[in-house]
Amino acid sequence: MQSLQIRRIRALRGTTSVRSGTDRAQSFLIVATLLYRGSHLTVAVMAVAHRPWHLPLQHLGLAAALGLSALTYGTALRRGRFDRRHIWADVIVTGCVLPLALCAWGGVREPPTIAWAMLLGGSASATAAIALDRLHALVVVALLVLTHFIGYQAVGATPAVVVGHLNSLVSSAVMTYAFRWYLLRQGRLLDEANARALAAEAHRARYAERLEHHRALHDTVLATLTTLAAGTVDANAPEVRRRCAREADYLRRLIQQTADEVPHRELGAALEEAVGSVESLGLRVTAQYHALPRVPPEAAAALGHAVREALNNVRRHAGTGHAYLTATADPDGGGGALVTVVDRGPGFDPARCDPGLGLRGSVHGRMTEAGGRATIDTAPGEGVRVELRWPG
Repeated sequence: MQSLQIRRIRALRGTTSVRSGTDRAQSFLIVATLLYRGSHLTVAVMAVAHRPWHLPLQHLGLAAALGLSALTYGTALRRGRFDRRHIWADVIVTGCVLPLALCAWGGVREPPTIAWAMLLGGSASATAAIALDRLHALVVVALLVLTHFIGYQAVGATPAVVVGHLNSLVSSAVMTYAFRWYLLRQGRLLDEANARALAAEAHRARYAERLEHHRALHDTVLATLTTLAAGTVDANAPEVRRRCAREADYLRRLIQQTADEVPHRELGAALEEAVGSVESLGLRVTAQYHALPRVPPEAAAALGHAVREALNNVRRHAGTGHAYLTATADPDGGGGALVTVVDRGPGFDPARCDPGLGLRGSVHGRMTEAGGRATIDTAPGEGVRVELRWPG
């Protein structure tokens, strides 16, 4: 379980560190303004294509606009952000110098012949609104408004055309700035939510790790120490000494944080390890296996741990010194497993006895976490039958 939780946290961190919410918002704004500029360049290409070649300034102006657009947006796509120097160059050359140059030396005398150059100013103001700070963006918009007002006056545009264009110029900047504010805010909220989710996942992983260690210590070291303290087994017996050595190795690995919480083993091996563990403390177990299915390592480990604790309970509380273990494929089908632990002790009344840590955590808890379930059937004078079923 520990390794699974750690892998999940690393996967979450990897996902959130590659592209944060603010990075995604910035990338979207770059693509959106690129499409906006692309629509204006399309109009410009169609307009200039019909212009006579004896007026080369219009073709040169279009080439300059295309080159600056490729530089500005190409660099932004590669880096994930705009370069402010490119933004200022685009605003000055495409948004300001080009319209005035067309009026002075490009043979432009009517509003329709300069409209394509004015359109480029709208996308320049939109890009400046998301790439520059607020003060510089306001300076850009004011500069574009002044330049375009002079340009339209030079070609004799009507007040309706001038006001409509300047309104479009300012609106492009305002709307783009509003989109930027909203998307970056949502990106920051997403980043904060991801950070909280990572912290919560790490907390759950640490809690699950501590809980699993508590269960393992309860089922192994504590069970051994309790038996030795009761004096019911010979502490110098070879089986007991081997068990103590295994559990000392487990504690050493636990301290060094190298213990594998989900051993990759078969179901039969997990059950045999559980049986050998309790038999070394004096419990006799009659085990029968029939057509054991192949189950995931996590399920095999959970079944093995649950069986060991059920047998520990027999040794501590049943007073018989003998338990019966049966493991087989689930008769209901589906490739599952059915394991039962039975004793012929005095039993107990479930309504009057609260389950202890062993039954709650090591039996019920482990089976539930692995996708299975545990049921206990008992009554006074009837012994105890623990049934473990995976999947549940």
